[in-house]
Amino acid sequence: MSKNRHSFLSTQFITATISTTLVLVLLGIIVLFVLTAHNLSNYVKENINVSVLISDELDSSQIQKMEHVLRQAPYAKSVEYISKEQALQEEIAAQGIDPTEFIGMNPYTASFEVKINAEYANPDSIGMAVKELKGNSDVVDVIYSKDLIKSVNDNIRKVSVILLIIAALFTYISFALINNTVRLTIFSKRFIINTMKLVGASWNFIRRPFLARGFTLGIISAIIADGLLLFGLYWLKSYEPQITSIIDLKVVAIVSTAVFLFGILITFVCTFFSLNKYLKMNSNALYYV
Repeated sequence: MSKNRHSFLSTQFITATISTTLVLVLLGIIVLFVLTAHNLSNYVKENINVSVLISDELDSSQIQKMEHVLRQAPYAKSVEYISKEQALQEEIAAQGIDPTEFIGMNPYTASFEVKINAEYANPDSIGMAVKELKGNSDVVDVIYSKDLIKSVNDNIRKVSVILLIIAALFTYISFALINNTVRLTIFSKRFIINTMKLVGASWNFIRRPFLARGFTLGIISAIIADGLLLFGLYWLKSYEPQITSIIDLKVVAIVSTAVFLFGILITFVCTFFSLNKYLKMNSNALYYV
């Protein structure tokens, strides 16, 4: 019992745990960036605004009916009615000038401000929606920025490709670093492994304590890494509460699970293959590795 406790509290094990934890934190940050990039792109797309200007001749019941129809449309994320008076007040607040003083009338038109669903935030889909809206005789005009939509989609596409490349690169680096940490741990025990072979121990018998140690290393490192990531996210949320619109509970759960599973899997697999390397070597070869 004391030997096992000493083994798990040894300097080598603690060093391996710290190294593995830091790599898992790095991996978790990369996974977080990839997932939040998707949420961020949706957030940006869903803040694209389409203004549907309506006829001044519509009464309140017709306006309510049109609002209901717009809310049911598959491309609409949210719909807000802006009356002529509200539009005028917003313009006065923004510009500091009342246009009615110069022209003697309210020049603004009542409208519906429609936020677009992310999957419809592309030139083709919005173009079809605008064509449908303009076919309504009660709609005076539909205003939206075609260039902005194209720019947003192009930039999101470029950023997504770059993020995927970075994610793949850092995943490989994470794998290599953890693999090296585990291999160094096994390397220091190569003569013990050889001695166990010489006294007739089976490969499975030799593997068992090392695999258990690797499995424990993965669990402890993953739990610490998840704790550090959650603490970082909690601090980020307290600093910027709006971050929850991008980093939601689903993202946090996926990142935590990915870090935990990767930590266990990679340490176990690396331990297994590193052990096989030394199990296959003869005694003389151990002095030249």
